[in-house]
Amino acid sequence: MTTLLERAFAEAAKLTPAEQDVLASRLLAELADEDEFDRLITETSDKLAILAREALAEDRAGLTEELDPDRL
Repeated sequence: MTTLLERAFAEAAKLTPAEQDVLASRLLAELADEDEFDRLITETSDKLAILAREALAEDRAGLTEELDPDRL
């Protein structure tokens, strides 16, 4: 366990049991979201590669415009 995580758990230990449960639920949900994101990226990597190749081809063909941050 890292020093930073140990510090976080030490601070969490100072919370009431109810607050600890809320924090634990949020942490577990965050970890589950990360796993889901990683899974989705893995599943769509081929599709993303195809889209990237298409975008590069469109750019080489002069079919794209540079973004103007003042127009966003």
